[in-house]
Amino acid sequence: MVTGKYFEGIGRRKAATARVRVTAGTGDYMVNGKSVKEYFPLTVLLSQATSPLRVTQNEGRFGVSVLVKGGGIPGQSVAVSLGLARALLLVDATFKKALRNAGLLTRDPRVKERKKPGLKKARKAKQYTKR
Repeated sequence: MVTGKYFEGIGRRKAATARVRVTAGTGDYMVNGKSVKEYFPLTVLLSQATSPLRVTQNEGRFGVSVLVKGGGIPGQSVAVSLGLARALLLVDATFKKALRNAGLLTRDPRVKERKKPGLKKARKAKQYTKR
């Protein structure tokens, strides 16, 4: 899949984890063996996954290979974006300011809250009846 020297970044969001490898050369962008347009069919998710390349003005300059697991498709696109931004930082440290200003280097810490005993969901309780 990827040959030669590569730079790797790991991105996470909710339950999704993405391992992103960036190589010099072709503009191929593969996610789990499919093209990025095929894997993320919605334009919002596609633009989210490719935003680090767009912000650093490197579309078509690097080959990107992604292995993403867990979570749903929206969470996976954010995980891919974070992993790609981290990998691009290893390629060239001058990208840091542009990526930071676009908010692409910050991991979103929000995850699903666990269910507590005696409640229906994490915070939802049974309706209180006075009489």
